[in-house]
Amino acid sequence: MAAVRRAEAVWQGDLMAGSGVVSATSSGAFSDLGVSWAARTEQPGGKTSPEELVAAAHASCFCMALSAGLGKAGTPPERLEVSAEVTFAPKDGGGFYVKSSALTVKGTVPGIDQAAFEKAAEGAKDGCPISGAMAGNVELSVSATLA
Repeated sequence: MAAVRRAEAVWQGDLMAGSGVVSATSSGAFSDLGVSWAARTEQPGGKTSPEELVAAAHASCFCMALSAGLGKAGTPPERLEVSAEVTFAPKDGGGFYVKSSALTVKGTVPGIDQAAFEKAAEGAKDGCPISGAMAGNVELSVSATLA
């Protein structure tokens, strides 16, 4: 069964001086989060950006993929703490792009050693659907440490 999720955005004004809002309309989990070009390229100033939302999606998707992989291997995690750092950078010749998404995970996983945890993390990075959506376009990396 396919799942469809919906978000909406509204923008007012030109790119440099304008601003907008983004809302998660499927879940209602957030609404009217402010976005602006300055929040995207300078300091957030209490607003979010598409890249921060991608980072949140990547971190949560990776958690699920790693948890599933560890469980299938017979070593389910007690806790996974994941951060995703998404880099938005200027292109040579003009414009911008999402350059990379760097995942960092610290896990509490009984019955596993560091090497096995790193291997599981690499597999989750490659197998998570959000990674799949970015593969070939965005540099993906993972750093994994057992707690």
